[in-house]
Amino acid sequence: MITPPEISWVAIAPDLALAIGAALVLLVDVQWKPAPRVLGWLVGAILAVGAGLTILQWEQGADALASGDTESLVAFSGLITMDGFAIFSRFVLIAATGLGLAAGWRFVVSLGRRGAEATALVLLATTGFSLMVAANNLVMLFLGLEVGSIALYVLAGLARERRESEEAAIKYFLLGSFASAVFIYGVALIYAGTGSFEILGIRQHLNDFVISSPAVIYIGIGLVVAGLGFKVSAAPFHTWAPDVYQGAPAGLVGYMAAVAKVAGFAAIARILLTAFSDLADTWLPVVAGISVLSMVLGSVLALVQGDVRRLLAYSGVAHAGFIMTGVVGGATDGVLFYLAIYAIQLVGAFAVVAVVSGPDGAGSSLEEYRGLGRRSPLLAGAFTILLLGMGGLPITSGFVAKFGVFTDAWAQGYQWLVIVAVIASVVAFAFYIRVIVVMYMDDAGDEQPLRVGPERWVLALAVGATILWGIFPSSLLDLAADALPI
Repeated sequence: MITPPEISWVAIAPDLALAIGAALVLLVDVQWKPAPRVLGWLVGAILAVGAGLTILQWEQGADALASGDTESLVAFSGLITMDGFAIFSRFVLIAATGLGLAAGWRFVVSLGRRGAEATALVLLATTGFSLMVAANNLVMLFLGLEVGSIALYVLAGLARERRESEEAAIKYFLLGSFASAVFIYGVALIYAGTGSFEILGIRQHLNDFVISSPAVIYIGIGLVVAGLGFKVSAAPFHTWAPDVYQGAPAGLVGYMAAVAKVAGFAAIARILLTAFSDLADTWLPVVAGISVLSMVLGSVLALVQGDVRRLLAYSGVAHAGFIMTGVVGGATDGVLFYLAIYAIQLVGAFAVVAVVSGPDGAGSSLEEYRGLGRRSPLLAGAFTILLLGMGGLPITSGFVAKFGVFTDAWAQGYQWLVIVAVIASVVAFAFYIRVIVVMYMDDAGDEQPLRVGPERWVLALAVGATILWGIFPSSLLDLAADALPI
């Protein structure tokens, strides 16, 4: 007798909605060739369904935890989990997708018939990363990583009229493929040392047995962290980020960077803090070293950039280091809060870039931002608030996020790491303020008015989240605190 696997459609309901939605977008485009407005409403409905199903998962998971039935949160023979950690991460991914598509909608429209393809790729990328954050099996995590990453490689090269876009796509693809090979080799070594691909199974194995020769496991952990470190652009695995951020379509690169960081750090936190929590003494110094290198390199190199997109890329490297301090602190709620805030701010920042330098981002030098405060006060004001939020100015949500991860690392005895992080944060203010000075203090260069389309809604939500959760952070902090991995 063959026992069929137990299927829980609820566990993958948001992913199914997004994947089926991607296919539906292509079918509708082929059959009816809808206007961009109709396509936009269709994509909005798909994302709304995905968000609704994610909320349904949250309620079911809360009921299971209340009754002590954690086994019901693991589905598909241990491949997928429905814990709060996965559901919170999924919701952030869907929110970043909606904001990212709105920020890049003018670019999608400019693609003409290829606009539906771009939209489908975005939905497929979110599907892959959504499976990745919910994976309890390392092979399943790898499959989700590849589905999401391959879609991003194609998105990076969509602006084919620009040589920089083609360069970004090929560089992203080649280095990303190498990072994926490093990751899967690490997974193979972990399996060789523990006999399991399941994250919960690995934790149980390490609890039940004393590993006499753990070297193969340590090497496997190092390779897995290196592979995922590439995805989140943590130093020294960050070299691709400035070129990709500069070459990819400005309207979509904010989405690309945000979802990759959310999924990558969710995977790092789940693997290290759940599967290998008993080996923390071994991997903590390595992760702390990556954190320091990311913060220092990202902050220092951002100071000398004359291109806003490259500046934001190196800023992302520094933020990867800041988020790593949360992993060192061992508290997933701080990591999740930081990821949610930074994803929204990053998409909002690139929405400004898309307006200033065009949807494909043909040019994004600091010169184009001269006098922006006089040409477009609202746009400059929104960009200022987002930059100060990313810098961690008090009364912004960025400050709350940094304070949370720094406090967690301090409590774990990594005071030196927090001191370096605070110094790096001060340095980061220098390059953020440099952009603000150019916008308000320098004479206007191009006096042509700027046309703001759907980006206005992205900026309104991003600025609102930056201020609201900076003054009243308890609502999001409580959700993050409840979003614990099993």
